Amino acid sequence: MDNKPSVVMIGLGYIGLPTAALIAKNNTYVHGVDINPKVVETINEGKIHIVEPDLDEAVANSVKEGYLKAATSPVVADTYLIVVPTPFKGKNEPDISFVEAATRGVIPLLKDDDLYIIESTSPIGTTEKMMNLIYEERPDLKGKLNIAYCPERVLPGNVMYELVHNDRVIGGVDEKSTTKALAFYRQFIQGDLHETNARTAEMCKLVENSSRDVQIAFANELSLICDKADINVWELIELANKHPRVNILQPGCGVGGHCIAVDPYFIVADYPMESQIIGKAREINNYKSFWCAEKVKTAKLEFEIEHGRKPSIALMGLAFKPNIDDLRESPAKYIAQKVLQNANNEEYFIVEPNISEHKVFKLTNYMEAAENADIIVYLVAHKEFKTITSDKSKVVLDFCGMEKR
Repeated sequence: MDNKPSVVMIGLGYIGLPTAALIAKNNTYVHGVDINPKVVETINEGKIHIVEPDLDEAVANSVKEGYLKAATSPVVADTYLIVVPTPFKGKNEPDISFVEAATRGVIPLLKDDDLYIIESTSPIGTTEKMMNLIYEERPDLKGKLNIAYCPERVLPGNVMYELVHNDRVIGGVDEKSTTKALAFYRQFIQGDLHETNARTAEMCKLVENSSRDVQIAFANELSLICDKADINVWELIELANKHPRVNILQPGCGVGGHCIAVDPYFIVADYPMESQIIGKAREINNYKSFWCAEKVKTAKLEFEIEHGRKPSIALMGLAFKPNIDDLRESPAKYIAQKVLQNANNEEYFIVEPNISEHKVFKLTNYMEAAENADIIVYLVAHKEFKTITSDKSKVVLDFCGMEKR
């Protein structure tokens, strides 16, 4: 069998590596590219550098069978997938420089009828910008390539399943590109594939996560109101949701992760006057994290006044959502940092059961923290915390509904 890779995957992070493993699992040669030599070395050893159920086995088998290998630079292939970060610059302005750098890296390798797909979350018009860049550098290929956008739609902690079974939206810059991209994904995906144009596919990804952000903002705003009104927000939401057409989400200590806390800004940055609700939702969800940190500070002072000594405080959870190790844009991490900035010789127990160590925080076992703390602050509803028995002698600040559960 020809050992030439047919797919080049640029970016081997939380989405790129699982996608590469899925494609390789289907006996397609994948050449993964990452700028981090340690990531490349880890993958080539058949190991993984992120935590995701079933990913370790998929990578180990694909590397062992020779269908997946990693490197720091791309090679000639038939399909190129761009799955790199799109961070911010300035005041929440999307930065597509990584997408552009990845694109420039493959431009010399492109040939007639190749398929080039961006999966990275991108501002509207990014796919067309990259198409123009490619054709400026390679006018000989104008109209001869297949260029499309297909955003990922997966939940951390269930990525390997959802990559296969979730529907996907695929938008090409022309009909030929869309058709070619559909045929590519159909080899690996069992969910329905919905075709559109590149701009609509880009917007679809942003709208999906902005919708979630707005709905969470409503729940978080309710939690702020209920705190002032002396109403149990968890009971309130449970009762309101008995209405057949009401489905209020659960409040938390903010919104984090690589999607919901980020993607709305891609719309707000380009359409600030038109995106009033989307922009306000971001403000509310960011404020909720600040509010939680202030509540911890207040509880600390009240304890000191009442007991004549400084409390020990357990901050339970650092990840951006339950039962994962992903700390990207995590409101819990932000709250822990804000609380520690205000520290004054209190004893703190920082808990995150899904990671073994952290560069900034000294981590404590969750049972030890809960037993020794005077104030327990639930930031993330990790499954381990459900085993902690309630102790009425302790002050409990529940920002994620642990006590409700």
